[in-house]
Amino acid sequence: MTKPLKLAVVGHTNVGKTSLLRTLTRDVGFGEVSHRPSTTRHVEGARLSVDGEPLLDLFDTPGLEDAIALLDYLDRLERPGERLDGPARLARFLEGSEARQRFEQEAKVLRQLLTCDAGLYVIDAREPVLAKYRDELEVLAGCGKPLLPVLNFVSSANHREPAWREALARLGLHALVRFDSVAPPEDGERRLYESLALLLEHARPQLERLIADQQAQRQARQQSAQRLIAELLIDCAACRRSVASEAEQEQQAIGELRKAVRQREQRCVEALLKLYAFRPQDAAASDLPLLDGRWGDDLFNPETLKQLGVRVGGGIAAGAAAGAGVDLLVGGLTLGAAALAGAIAGGALQTARSYGGRLLGKIRGQRELTVDDNVLRLLALRQRQLLQALEARGHAAMDSIQVATPQDKSWREGKLPEALSKARAHPQWSSLNAHARLNQAERQEQVEVLAQQL
Repeated sequence: MTKPLKLAVVGHTNVGKTSLLRTLTRDVGFGEVSHRPSTTRHVEGARLSVDGEPLLDLFDTPGLEDAIALLDYLDRLERPGERLDGPARLARFLEGSEARQRFEQEAKVLRQLLTCDAGLYVIDAREPVLAKYRDELEVLAGCGKPLLPVLNFVSSANHREPAWREALARLGLHALVRFDSVAPPEDGERRLYESLALLLEHARPQLERLIADQQAQRQARQQSAQRLIAELLIDCAACRRSVASEAEQEQQAIGELRKAVRQREQRCVEALLKLYAFRPQDAAASDLPLLDGRWGDDLFNPETLKQLGVRVGGGIAAGAAAGAGVDLLVGGLTLGAAALAGAIAGGALQTARSYGGRLLGKIRGQRELTVDDNVLRLLALRQRQLLQALEARGHAAMDSIQVATPQDKSWREGKLPEALSKARAHPQWSSLNAHARLNQAERQEQVEVLAQQL
């Protein structure tokens, strides 16, 4: 088994070292992220593995605090006539008392870097290029290990990337990586590992395996997320409430439907956050507008008629498909509704069980409340926007995700996907209904079709 590559994450205090590690490990609980200086006071480690094989060990180190004074002290360590190289000079420093007292934090960093294959030097690209940073790089270079500068917080409007590029080039550091631990670029990890492979040719196979694995994980997360959203939409499209035609009962049913859909959306939000390894408090489904529901006639849509064995295109089916539905008249039914009732009664027993009760409810004056198309559109838009936010969010982000109503025309206009029209006719497909049958093959097929369309 190949030995894991060891990387020390080093840099000045409060430049985002722990934040970078949270994003690379997808672990919001790694270390402590804070705006306070000197948050990390000791070395912490994390391991990245593929198929159980460890490929990369990452070590978070304390911030360098007084490199200017340390560099002056190192210059005084050489005895007359000596010309120590960097590692020899640092070894003498680490054996002395100052490494345990005045420069204790710096000593922890240097000891860790000396045991590693390379270091990631994290830079807050919003900061000006000061002498203390140049001295830090000179001290770290004494370890004799490859250093890869990482420009953090480059998504900020006030970053100083050009100045940092010029300063690093003057120090002979021409290879660097742009990375934002709060809003990492889509290919940020790949570029980081590719840059490391240029510095550490012997570790290229391990780094390429990491790149391939992370791309595969990203694709799998996207597919799982799209399926979660598709299940939400199918659940809500198939949801229905049957209620007597009385104002008070109707308002109560509407309130219950609103609550059920809000709770279902919140469960989807929580599942997406868990899938992307974020905290439950990072986002929440706010109250939905447009949630008045609708009084549906989906018992008589073409998909239902097809299940009843009635051909769409002629006779009573044509009227039903055109939206005729059931006209409840004082004292009885229309001929078309009576004929359809007979078609149900004369059909298979399973069909009668599934639809006879609903038709009987209509005959008795009950109404069916379903989720409005506009709400389905809004649910799809909000969850897709949340998914985009999670894709672009680093695990060091501390602010809550704010998901506003987006302006996505693909779901705001035109017909809803066919899978949702089918779900309207299958109340047993919704977990929000009693006697749900969620494992039906046709439901699973429509979930997959809708997930691909998302």
